Amino acid sequence: MEVIREAPLLRYLRWAKKFVKFTILSLLCFSFAILLLILYLRSQPLPETFVKQTTTIYASNGEILDTMHRGENRISVPLAEISPALLDATIAIEDRSFREHFGFDWKRLAMAAYVDVINMDMRQGASTITQQLARNLYLSLDKTWERKIKEALLAIQLELNYSKDEILEMYVNQIYYGHSAYGVQAAAQTYFGKDAKDLTVAESAMLAGIPKGPTYYSPFVDLERAKARQKLILNAMERDNLLTSKEVEQAYAEPIKLKQRANENVTEPAPYFRDYIATLVKNKYGIDEEKFIHGGLKIHTTLDPVVQKKAEDIVASVLPKNNPNLQVALVAMDPATGYIKAMVGGRDYKVSQYNRVLGKRQPGSSFKPIMYLSALQNGYTPLTLMKSEPTVFTYDNNKQYIPGNFGGKYANALINMREAIKTSDNIYAVKTIDFLGPQKVVDQAKQLGITSSMQAVPSLALGTSPVSPLELNAAYAAIVNKGQAVKPIAITSIEDSEGNVLVEEKPEKTQVADPVASALLVNMMQSVFEQGGTGYRVAGEMNRPVAGKTGSTDYDAWLSGFTPQLVSTVWVGYDKNQKVDDVKEGYLSKKIWAQFMESALKGQPPALFDMPAGVVSVYIDPASGKLATEHCPNPQLFYFASGTEPQDYCTDHIPTNETPTPLKPPDSSTFWQRMGSWWKPNQ
Repeated sequence: MEVIREAPLLRYLRWAKKFVKFTILSLLCFSFAILLLILYLRSQPLPETFVKQTTTIYASNGEILDTMHRGENRISVPLAEISPALLDATIAIEDRSFREHFGFDWKRLAMAAYVDVINMDMRQGASTITQQLARNLYLSLDKTWERKIKEALLAIQLELNYSKDEILEMYVNQIYYGHSAYGVQAAAQTYFGKDAKDLTVAESAMLAGIPKGPTYYSPFVDLERAKARQKLILNAMERDNLLTSKEVEQAYAEPIKLKQRANENVTEPAPYFRDYIATLVKNKYGIDEEKFIHGGLKIHTTLDPVVQKKAEDIVASVLPKNNPNLQVALVAMDPATGYIKAMVGGRDYKVSQYNRVLGKRQPGSSFKPIMYLSALQNGYTPLTLMKSEPTVFTYDNNKQYIPGNFGGKYANALINMREAIKTSDNIYAVKTIDFLGPQKVVDQAKQLGITSSMQAVPSLALGTSPVSPLELNAAYAAIVNKGQAVKPIAITSIEDSEGNVLVEEKPEKTQVADPVASALLVNMMQSVFEQGGTGYRVAGEMNRPVAGKTGSTDYDAWLSGFTPQLVSTVWVGYDKNQKVDDVKEGYLSKKIWAQFMESALKGQPPALFDMPAGVVSVYIDPASGKLATEHCPNPQLFYFASGTEPQDYCTDHIPTNETPTPLKPPDSSTFWQRMGSWWKPNQ
């Protein structure tokens, strides 16, 4: 039987046909598998990630007070706020086919794989911008095939979920540029002291070269090496028709002006205030540490950097250099709003971070105005008379309290409230609290803003219950506000990285005391700076109406006071139980306060303490306490709540058979009013 053999050509054709079918089927299966993979990846959410962004704290004028990042300084900005030259430079050097590929570049990937196989090692990188973003957001930097596969899959997911512009925006806000700067905005500020949108072509090319080796290519470390890298990138931009050869030459020739790096030995401004802000953010507003440091928050504060600088400079110049243990606290706020304008918590933040503005010390006689405000609302007038003499007080089941005046000096005569405030007479003060009852004074203090616990005992009149300078300052603000308490405000608003307002604080006023009584007290507190007053020694340092009260204990020296525009409190003393020399060291609290108030208000006209309706002014003969006549030798102007002023005339100095002629109240156009009418700034 004859065997018919198949022709070789037919056999080859049959095999070719089978191969084509197999290839087509394989391609279809592969395409179907790719489609399934894409559909799967499209349906899967990307891993959760928290992009760390720098929190920025702003002063009241918009200046940056501080940035919080703990080694990862990042301020995310939209693509529209980034220099186009920087985006072009980044694409040219990192991934020139970025706009065309779908997450990874096949040509680069094949070349990298070939090099890796030849060397039997993961040496060659072929990561696109999308892959780099995937790695930075979700993966470690380990050079393994497993990580590479995950990176590729995540890159596809990113391309499926975001546009090219969105991926580019995330990338330039994510990558590391050295010196703790993450993202282009932080990098632009770190290296050039400007925003990313303002970068020149030359600066953009230099910045785009840094991520390849943040330390190696840093212009701070080696400017010559950074320039060589810049030239490489400029050439790449010319290759991709992004720049002409002339533009490349001009950019390379442009001098690079680097930002001067901060001196680590220089203390940043308002360090105690910045710590106070951090405490409020976490404890008052409930924002956790991670979100505060890395949440990209924008915290707007009330601090006035000009006033703060003046406070710091005055403290540094007044405190003796040869006594570094003598400490200080200063706080100032706008009495109309409660906005804190300046805060100095100590003389050297690097030595001690303890904020003495928040620390509690005995206020001494600076507490007395709180008590006198209560007295004026409970039957006292500025002319209420009591004898200043050594006195033993009995209270609470026959307990004894024996206060004394400073230096053992007593008038041994009847004195009025104005004189008691002026000279800080302790006997008058304790007699007043004895009349009122200590609990009434505690209640008044609480209403004015004192939050510290206080003992309802006679010695409270002399400031034996510790309070913080911030509390006392708030209480004084209520006094100058005609009895309206304001809460101290340091933060006006907090926004998250998306611009959502998380916190907003607005001034709040609460009427807690009688406006007339408050105004009368303010008027009497001006006498502290008159001749014979406890603040007279520094009166010559001020050229405007001021009111206040000094306070001293064996361990503390205070002056708290105000103008209508500003209220401030200064404390001087030692952290440990070391006595204060009242003559030398105690005086420094007054000097700092006076110099600060005058300097802080420089450029503003002197402002008057106006009187509300219901106040009358009359001349009084201080010896008799009656209405003065033209014959009285030493008449003094007093203010009273209408109806509480004396009605009888002094007859001690009237000649026989002559009718008393009362002195008329002065013209309302006082010296300060006349001065204010012609005053001009910088005059």
